[in-house]
Amino acid sequence: MAELALQDITGLVLAGGQGARMGGLDKGLQAFKGKTLAQHALARLRPQVGSLMLSANRHLADYAAFGVPVWTDAGSESEDDYAGPLAGMLAGLAHCSTAYLACVPCDAPLFPADLVARLGTALLADQADMAVAASIDTSGSLRSQPVFCLLRSDMHASLAQYLQQGGRKVAVWLAQHRTTTVAFEDAQAFSNANTLAELRGLER
Repeated sequence: MAELALQDITGLVLAGGQGARMGGLDKGLQAFKGKTLAQHALARLRPQVGSLMLSANRHLADYAAFGVPVWTDAGSESEDDYAGPLAGMLAGLAHCSTAYLACVPCDAPLFPADLVARLGTALLADQADMAVAASIDTSGSLRSQPVFCLLRSDMHASLAQYLQQGGRKVAVWLAQHRTTTVAFEDAQAFSNANTLAELRGLER
C-alpha cells in the first residue's frame, strides 16, 4: 500500500484561536502535564511529518520559543471577522514548501500517533485532494474531525477564495473538493479542551 514520504509533509499546529470558552486565554499556552498544549501537539506530530510549523496570533515570542516557524493569520488583527481554523490553514499553506500539509489543533493533545500516515494512505488510494479524520462514537456513528486533516498544498488558491467570499466552515470548504474520510476507533484520541475544566479532565 502506497505511503507518503515524511519529507513531503509539513505539519501545522493550529494555535491561533480566540479561546472564547476559556475566558479569552491563549489555549495553546495552557499547561497540560507539565508542558503547554502546543508543545504536546508539536511533540506528537513531529515523528509523523518531515517539518513543523505553528499558527498563532498572540504571544508570538512564547510560541517562537518552541523552535518552529510561527505564522499569523492574514488580517488576524480584525477580531470582528475572525475566520477560525481555516485562516490558520491558509497561513500554513502560504508557507508550505512541501507537497502536503497536515493540520492538527493545539487543544487535543492525545491525537493518534498514526494520524498522518493513515490520512496519507487514504489520500493516495482515493486520489483525493484532502483526507479528514473521523472518530467512531459509542453508537458506532462516524463523527467528522475536520481540523485533523491532510491537504495537498496546492489547495491554497481555493481556500483563499473561499475565505474572501466569507466562507468560514471547514466542512463546507472540504465538501467542495475530493475529500476522503478515515475512521479512527479511539474517539477519546480526539478529545479537546475548550474550557479549563475540560483541560483538567483530559489530564486525569
